[in-house]
Order: sequence, then structure tokens, then C-alpha cells
Amino acid sequence: MMLHGRVAIVTGGAGGIGSAVSKHLASLGARVAVAYIGDPAPALTLVSGINSKHAGEGQQPRAIAVEADVSDAARVKVLFDAAAAAFGGELHILVTLAAVLDYSYPPLAETSEATYDATFGTNARGTFLCCREAARRLVRDGRGRIVTFSSSGVGSLRPGYSAYAASKAAVEVMTKILARELRGTGITANVVAPGSTGTPMMYTGKTADDMERYIAEAPLGRLGMPEDIAPLVAFLASDAGHWVNAQVLRCNGGTI
Repeated sequence: MMLHGRVAIVTGGAGGIGSAVSKHLASLGARVAVAYIGDPAPALTLVSGINSKHAGEGQQPRAIAVEADVSDAARVKVLFDAAAAAFGGELHILVTLAAVLDYSYPPLAETSEATYDATFGTNARGTFLCCREAARRLVRDGRGRIVTFSSSGVGSLRPGYSAYAASKAAVEVMTKILARELRGTGITANVVAPGSTGTPMMYTGKTADDMERYIAEAPLGRLGMPEDIAPLVAFLASDAGHWVNAQVLRCNGGTI
């Protein structure tokens, strides 16, 4: 229970990797605010499952679902307020997983302004707004942790991912600078950059042949799974990860 008593906010917390992270943090003792947008059903189902599994372990719920458009500063503040109100005031951990991708995978020359704006609006602006709120509100007693999400695609430079990879590169630079700006607060800030991971975002818009090529690139002979990513997030969020700061950690099985 290395996260016992800590409160985590996970944006995109009901998605492919997000749901694994939310469940794993809860299993280690954290209380988790699962932020979602759109259809509430996946988040509500996830939260219900977490709370059922940990029933009887205190009066507070282990998890709550909060609707939050991370590209809207007012909604980000509401998200943090909701987590603080539900779990007793202190906030310890932010994990930013909310992200969008154009599943038509257009080359840059065919990428619309609308696609670019939507991609940067969620991936870069959304991370910026959440990190800004976290920098102001996470505890400053050595337990504050910010874990943002990039992509190993920043390194692989695949055609069709120009806007997405660029938005994630922005997250990497932003997070590393933030870590330095947080000198003296005890808050660390790191980036996790998964590779090809078996989630709906990975499979959408790709053929069986595409998937075979992705698998063939992996030295370990398979795609990553969300459960491969969640333990790294938990490590960074825990006391054990206190000396890791301002880093980009590629979690991709060796593909890049």
C-alpha cells in the first residue's frame, strides 16, 4: 500500500491506459479522481468496480468520476476542487492521460487546422492547464508528483502522426521545464512515453497487416499492454520514485 492516504487525479482515467493506471493506483492505496469527457458510462463502471473491490476500507470512496474538459481552465479547476472535496483536501498526484488522435493519420500537408487545434487543445493545452493547477495545489511535503504522458512516437517519427507527435513533444519540454521551476517544493514532474500499446487508440484505423508490422518491431515480440505501463506510473508517484525528476521515460519494450 505504498500510496496509502494519497489522492490522485487521473485525466483520461477511464481510457485504455488510464483505466489500468486508475485501478493500479487504487490497489496501492491511493484515492483516485477519474476524469473523463463524453460518455460517462466507462468512468462510472470503472469507479464502481474500484469501490466495490475496496469496500469497507474507510468511509470515503476509493474512487470518484468527474467530467472534465481538460482544455477548459475552469473545468480543470472544478476537477481539482472535486477531488479535494471528496477526499479530504490534500492533493498529491496528477497523471495526465487525456489525449486525442486523428485516426485517418493524415500527412502534414493534408492535416486540417481543425485537427491541429483539437490535437494541441487536448494534448498540449490540456496538459498545460492541469500541470499549472497541480503546481499551485499539490502538497509540498515531498509527496507531490506530476506524471504527464507523451508517446514514443516522438522518437519514432512515423508519417501520419505529425500533429500528434508534435503535441506530445510539447508535453515533454513543458514537463521538464516545470520540474525545474518546482525547485524547493518537493514536487517532481516526469513524463511517461509509451510505445505501441494494445488500446482502442492503437487499433483504430489500422489493418491487421499494420498491427503485424508494429509487433514485428518489438524485441519482446508483442505489443505493450496498459498493465505494462501502470506500474511505472505508480513507481514515479510513490516515495520510491522521489529521485527521478525532469525525465522522459520511454516504456515501449525496446522498440525505440
